[in-house]
Amino acid sequence: MPDYLPHTDEERESMLAFLGLESIEDLFDHVPSAVRLAGGLHLPAGKSEPDVAADFDRLGSANRGTTANLVCFAGAGAYDHEVPAVVRALSSRSEFVTAYTPYQPEVAQGVLQAIFEYQTMISRLSGLPIANASLYDGATALVEAVNMAAGATNRQKLLVSSGVHPHWRAVVRTFARGTGHELIEVPLVDGITQWSAVDTRGAAAVVAAYPNYLGVLEDLSEAKAVAEESGALFIVGADPIAASVLRTAGDWGADVVVGEGQPLGTALAFGGPYLGLFACTEAQIRRLPGRLVGETVDTGGRRAFVTTLRAREQDIRREKATSNVCTNQTLMAVTAAIQLGWLGTQGLRDVATRCAVGAHYAHDQLLEISGVEDASTQPFFREFAVTTPLPAAHVLSRLTDEGILGGIAVSALATADDPSLPTGVLDRTILIAVTERRTREEIDQLVAAFAKAVK
Repeated sequence: MPDYLPHTDEERESMLAFLGLESIEDLFDHVPSAVRLAGGLHLPAGKSEPDVAADFDRLGSANRGTTANLVCFAGAGAYDHEVPAVVRALSSRSEFVTAYTPYQPEVAQGVLQAIFEYQTMISRLSGLPIANASLYDGATALVEAVNMAAGATNRQKLLVSSGVHPHWRAVVRTFARGTGHELIEVPLVDGITQWSAVDTRGAAAVVAAYPNYLGVLEDLSEAKAVAEESGALFIVGADPIAASVLRTAGDWGADVVVGEGQPLGTALAFGGPYLGLFACTEAQIRRLPGRLVGETVDTGGRRAFVTTLRAREQDIRREKATSNVCTNQTLMAVTAAIQLGWLGTQGLRDVATRCAVGAHYAHDQLLEISGVEDASTQPFFREFAVTTPLPAAHVLSRLTDEGILGGIAVSALATADDPSLPTGVLDRTILIAVTERRTREEIDQLVAAFAKAVK
């Protein structure tokens, strides 16, 4: 037996005797012999580090394109925003990267203050007074929001706009199988949620997106009215970049605001780790999932920071708890605070403005191409959907050949019966995003390649 195993022979024999078994191998009798690794893995001899690196380089060179050499117009929830060098440098400092979860205020004042500043910034972007210390990502933040609504209203019915990202809706649907929530997806017409199409009575939550996943900026007053009439909590999935130039979700009357914080300084990074934004009204503070960092004074009267209004309340409530989340994405939250602090109010507005101007320029140019049409005639921010005469996957493949990641096929996001798009156009719809990183020359390159690709 290898030396590094912690259990002694006597301990193993005692365990087997307790279980009524003769040997360790008996523990695996229920595993079919066909899937067992008979005789070990039969691995080849080890290679030197340079040889392994060379092998990976060889494999990498077989890729047709990577994010390093493709001009990126993809979005759909993860965006190619600029991450300034100062943000990368500060967020990668060992104090942040290796910091343990800040339970103890006497040893974690710096991290706690950074989280407190992050909460303050998210509160301002959401237009609500309370923001938590973050959650895992936007989708799980939405799950926590609908659980909060179910706990606040003692109801199970969830009215979710089909403008909410299909992946977010899928995550809620998965959780609903365990919690018993009744998920009703409200259809879109021309990119606008048709709340009158469903029975809104007795809802726990009314969930809208701003902008929605097709990029459309909806008037949220109808959704707010539906929430008030049914006594539901109004939940908005909001874009933190758009919030710098648009009316905040809190101003629309949201009770809870959730969002994906990846655009705030986090690189695309193959899909994670990302950052869940969560803010709410004071009325819901006792149901707040995760952590909340507060400001106080110590025994010497000095400014200090602590986790507050928590004390594991949700955990000890057992079956009455609306959340079992007791952690947060500290590093991503600190990164977002650094990014927001570096940009400042005007800098964030400049980023949003560049996105909007670039997106509208790209949109107008693409619609000049024969066969390319709007998927919606509604206003949008930095993302929009178009339909093409050819299948979206075919068009995007041709764009890749031209060195362009030309967007996302909506069919890769939504199922054929998704109520967000009319029947027959799903496989011909492309979602295109333009961030502040895209130059006019790159947009012109996209348009020229698009014209070739749809012929």
